[in-house]
Amino acid sequence: MVVLATKVYVRGDARDRSLDALRSLVGNEIEDLDVEYTVGVRHDDFAVVTIEGDDEVVARNLLREEFGEITPDFEAGETYVGTLEGWDEEGFVLDAGEEIRVPADQLGLGQGTPVQIVERFGLVQHMPLRFVYSDPDAESHRLADAERDRLYDWTRGAGRVNVNSATRGEVRATVNRAGHARDIVTVERLGLLEQSIVCKDETDPPGLLSAIGDYLPAEIRCVIP
Repeated sequence: MVVLATKVYVRGDARDRSLDALRSLVGNEIEDLDVEYTVGVRHDDFAVVTIEGDDEVVARNLLREEFGEITPDFEAGETYVGTLEGWDEEGFVLDAGEEIRVPADQLGLGQGTPVQIVERFGLVQHMPLRFVYSDPDAESHRLADAERDRLYDWTRGAGRVNVNSATRGEVRATVNRAGHARDIVTVERLGLLEQSIVCKDETDPPGLLSAIGDYLPAEIRCVIP
């Protein structure tokens, strides 16, 4: 069994659609392997994939690489993935199967409060973030260098619009419905229900946000270069 570092926190029909999308994503990753699998949701909304078959070890490793894994065991100095559950003036709160607090001085994302950093980098709730685990008696947990680099790269591009509570297919359909298909490069998957719309150079991210906001019951933020 693999507990993926992505959550299925929507309810009703949206939950069913999300699970269908996850089954498709998992199938794309391991379809050539000799395994059978089922997809479910844990009590804390993390997605769970149970795998059996001759290639089950390979399949688990592929899913860990693609989605990240929620593990009950942590080692100091190692990198893990958690979902962004909240933020305040003290720092970020991640869910990695247990609560992980990343203090403001360990974010490494420049000046400003954590709330300002969320706005600057267009972060949305539940998106996966990599962090380096610290011994509880030592220094605080921190964002991983690779995560910091990824977020800084966002601010050097043409701009983005980040969305939660929707699958990649739903976001792409919404952009098309709003008449802006030609204004974007792609929709990049951050997690199962967290997406990043990559804008073209001439596209205004706030304008795109305004155009699609009425169609998506979601948290939406811009990344403005």
